[in-house]
Amino acid sequence: MIIEPRMRGYICLTAHPKGCEQSVRNQIDYVKSKGTIEGAKKVLVIGASTGFGLASRITSAFGSNASTIGVFFEKPPTEGKTASPGWYNSAAFEKLAHESGLYAKSINGDAFSNEIKQQTIDLIKADLGQIDLVIYSLASPVRLNPNTGILHRSVLKPIGNTFTNKTVDFHTGNVSEVSIEPANQEDIDNTVVVMGGEDWQMWMNALNQAGVLANDALTLAYSYIGPEVTEAVYRKGTIGRAKDHLEATAFEITKQLANVNCKAYVSVNKALVTQASSAIPVIPLYISLLYKIMKEEGLHEGCIEQIQRLFQNRLYTGFEIPTDEKGRIRIDDWEMRDDIQEKVAKLWEEATTELLPSIGDLNGYTSDFHNLFGFGFDGVDYQADTNEMVGISSIS
Repeated sequence: MIIEPRMRGYICLTAHPKGCEQSVRNQIDYVKSKGTIEGAKKVLVIGASTGFGLASRITSAFGSNASTIGVFFEKPPTEGKTASPGWYNSAAFEKLAHESGLYAKSINGDAFSNEIKQQTIDLIKADLGQIDLVIYSLASPVRLNPNTGILHRSVLKPIGNTFTNKTVDFHTGNVSEVSIEPANQEDIDNTVVVMGGEDWQMWMNALNQAGVLANDALTLAYSYIGPEVTEAVYRKGTIGRAKDHLEATAFEITKQLANVNCKAYVSVNKALVTQASSAIPVIPLYISLLYKIMKEEGLHEGCIEQIQRLFQNRLYTGFEIPTDEKGRIRIDDWEMRDDIQEKVAKLWEEATTELLPSIGDLNGYTSDFHNLFGFGFDGVDYQADTNEMVGISSIS
């Protein structure tokens, strides 16, 4: 079939298998170009199919020659209907890892469930024995708590007051004003249950109790802080409460896993184009302005550049991992530089539909969004008849 992008709001309903494979190849080539990282050798990535999770798996495998197990919840293809992009990403990763002689297996299912946790533990025991790095990079709007049977839904809302500010429709470039009503306590609580640290802690306790965590293992979750212009809807909103919980959980995990000296960290990463960030009002406009400035300064990074730098310059240097006053790893350091943020703040005041094409990088934002689904890559013939029925070898 000829596969073209079909958009609905901030979602693309199709994904291109060859484009997703090209994306994975590009990321692998980048990691290889940066040299060997003396990192973990047996790695579990929970949320391994897109974004920072996929970049973590690629960096582990092709930067440190690691064996990797990836857990994700993706939609496989059916005749005449494409898979989700994460499915194609994972298929490409496994294919390329196996071609390079690397161990790579994947589990497709609800990572919040006890069943998938047990399935993962059984696979680790059978194939790897123990693991020395656990990346927790889940991004889901809903979570079924396996202990209570309650389905929780997260929301993107400010806390306290109605939030009004600029936003942009990145498909049209139209800059407008958006207002978001504040969350109630139930909204806050549900968002913390979905996006906070509870499930991460459940995973780590399950792995520890099963004896599959190596001594001195690391575990890492990802977070974001961002600038003042986004804080009402992000860091001081419902998502921010969840991120606060996630960051506090890192200390709890470290205490609980003292028997194997496992250290838990949260890495605060840079703002990047993801399906999740595209759904948050204000963020697309902020990112388009940020990209313009960071590209001009030679500081721009995508997911793979961020994670490769995190692994090489923070996690595996042979020295103590550097953290801020709250114990967080800061790989958003270039984004949050005073000079960068001052320029963004100035452009924010100037941003209009008419001026955005010249003061922002909306084209870069849109290109990155299309890339998420395998579209817009050089070297891919998008007019060619393409087989959508791509399987993942390790998934039965």
